[in-house]
Amino acid sequence: MKRSILFDTETTGLDPATGDRVIEIAALELVGDLPTGKSYHVLLDPERDVPEEASRVHGFTRADLEGKPKFADVADKFLAFVGDDDALIAHNARFDFGFLNAELKRAGRKPLNMDRMVDTLDMARERFPGMPNSLDALCRRFGVDLSARTTHNALLDCKLLAEVYVELMGGRQHGLGLMADGEQAPAVVYDGPAERTVVRVHPSAAALAAHASFVEKLKDPIWNS
Repeated sequence: MKRSILFDTETTGLDPATGDRVIEIAALELVGDLPTGKSYHVLLDPERDVPEEASRVHGFTRADLEGKPKFADVADKFLAFVGDDDALIAHNARFDFGFLNAELKRAGRKPLNMDRMVDTLDMARERFPGMPNSLDALCRRFGVDLSARTTHNALLDCKLLAEVYVELMGGRQHGLGLMADGEQAPAVVYDGPAERTVVRVHPSAAALAAHASFVEKLKDPIWNS
């Protein structure tokens, strides 16, 4: 089945061209569009200050990142996890691709091919034109629990986006395909109520009389058999 990588980054700002750097990378492995449980996560020393406005978004300060590895130290491990699979999935993916490719260039590595980019923001805008399509908005729309999301943590955002991505691709049933010999089908998760509610409709006397009148006009109605 198809393997893809869903990922997210946190940064010191909005533009790598002005010196902003990546401080956190998180990635999840998907097979058949469903998470396998394999993940990659790292906090990074950005080798610069972390502006207060950025800290308010993701919760990390310069002190939190002191002693963490630099991007160049983890570049090969990150690329090994990403591999050569076709799809690299992110929300507002151009932002994340731009930052990671700037970091890869700085570390002397090849950039990620933009042809591999799958942007869930583009997918959401196509499906819900004119509506709010932030990750928070999509989680609320699809009933994904947001209670743990107090800041923009990359690993948590990946887990939330994985649930949103499944819904954008057609729901959990989408990932269930034909299994190769020896493979075990993924479990189907039922998110509905534990018990079904049976609704009984009781027609009025007038409705019953109208039905009886209609049946009398039929030739050999099966209801009278």
